[in-house]
Amino acid sequence: MELNDLETLVRSRRSIRRWQDKPVPVELLTRAIDLATWAPNGGNKQNWIFYVIVNGNTIRSIAEEVQNSTNLMASWPEAAQFVKDVARWRERAGFFRSAPAAIAVAASQYVSEADRILSAREKTDLQASQMRLWRNTANTKIQSAASAIAYLLLALHQMGLGAVWMTGPMQAKGKLEKILGVPSEMDLIAFVPVGYPDENPVVRPRRPVNEVCQIIT
Repeated sequence: MELNDLETLVRSRRSIRRWQDKPVPVELLTRAIDLATWAPNGGNKQNWIFYVIVNGNTIRSIAEEVQNSTNLMASWPEAAQFVKDVARWRERAGFFRSAPAAIAVAASQYVSEADRILSAREKTDLQASQMRLWRNTANTKIQSAASAIAYLLLALHQMGLGAVWMTGPMQAKGKLEKILGVPSEMDLIAFVPVGYPDENPVVRPRRPVNEVCQIIT
């Protein structure tokens, strides 16, 4: 692949939230996941699981749990100050119920030697406690799963499929993990509805490189 081809792939990917009523071959989804497993990950532990969901009832059950949790938040007095946003959340919370397929991504914690040292020392050493806090802001589990999801989205896009990376459903994490049978040592990280696109979202501009990049000399 030439760099221009990669640039076209990256720049043309969009988050898709409407799909054709057309099944997605499982073989395409598993092939995309195979490519995703080549993403960089902490200690090369590859401590992830991808749940491929092609059962419409399961997807609708997940959407219902997400909708219920959104409705619950909207009912709290604290939500009154965000009336417009809350109304939008409630309207869109379960939009993915019509997705022909979905991929849920779970991962287990990667504990390095450095983590073990800091964990053993942080209760009696303020510097160790601070170092532990700093490391936790860049959680290896999340970074590993996120890199795989980025690869996954590009692979799906190249296949002509459209997907959207969702973390909002994590507000119903416990219920979703029960539906999917996620083992207790794993955490659900993200939910990715997939299908053949039934929309062509407009290009949203990106900040210019000179605003987000600093050259350290």
